[in-house]
Amino acid sequence: MNTPDSRPPQPHGTAPDAPAPERQALHQALAGLLDSVAQLGVARGLPVAEVEAMLRLAYVQRASQAHPGLPEHRKVSRISTTTGLHRREVARLVQLLAEPASAEPRARGRSLASEVFTHWRSQPPFCTPEGAPLVLPRLGPAPSFETLAQAVTRNVHARSLLDELCRLGVAQWNLQEDTVALLHEGYVPRNDEAQSLAFLGDNVGDHLRAAVQNVLAGPGPTQRPHLEQAIFASGLSAEAIASVQPVVRAQWQALLQALVPMLEAHVERDAALEPPPQGRVRVGLYTYHEGGAPPGGPLASPGSPPASPREPVRARARRKG
Repeated sequence: MNTPDSRPPQPHGTAPDAPAPERQALHQALAGLLDSVAQLGVARGLPVAEVEAMLRLAYVQRASQAHPGLPEHRKVSRISTTTGLHRREVARLVQLLAEPASAEPRARGRSLASEVFTHWRSQPPFCTPEGAPLVLPRLGPAPSFETLAQAVTRNVHARSLLDELCRLGVAQWNLQEDTVALLHEGYVPRNDEAQSLAFLGDNVGDHLRAAVQNVLAGPGPTQRPHLEQAIFASGLSAEAIASVQPVVRAQWQALLQALVPMLEAHVERDAALEPPPQGRVRVGLYTYHEGGAPPGGPLASPGSPPASPREPVRARARRKG
């Protein structure tokens, strides 16, 4: 398999001799990303002007970071050349970025409900050895929901965490038996769109950051800082696609049970360090499928072309990490 040239593209206006195939590949990659952005924006009524404003601000911020130490009287001209934006617009955005509310992205707070869910899915005695979450009595000694909540935090009452999980549609409280059960394999807050969108930004954002940093690091696999790989196959029936899902879920459950105790131990140990460490890690696994409707619902996304049944099956591991 040939390794494509993955040198970082030069900003518009600074490299007129950039190879056409490389620029075309960049356009195709961005078109795929922006298609999903447009799908979400249209579905939620977000005008294109708001997206364009955010993109302009992000371009100016990155261009400013690309030229550290540049004198203020030269910064606007350099950013204008790098981004292709008019100097007056650059000056306005630079001033906007200097305001405290815009200079740094807002960090999303700790989600205790998500942590309780993860602990429930991965930690004995609240799940089976295979990782299936147990139906727990609400009160009493472990395993109970009360002790589960206390294992995550003692600053919030267990009843408050239970109410939040039930509000999100993640757990169910059986009042007659006074037991609590999880309703879903994954933490998907069905009754809180703001939290769902925050997870989308966090998860997809970090995945995209990993992929972009790998491309900018150069073509050598040893130079790339992040593990970012995928397996792709086409020409599959709906039944074949459905057969993949249990395998992926089992692999995710094994990863969950291996990593959660390790990370919890690291967090507890590193909390005593001075100064407090600022490092973070996100480990994810995803699947995407289209074409066909196996049990559990349709697979094709709106506007996506169906897979051609005449296309030969092919699978490959894309090593990008």
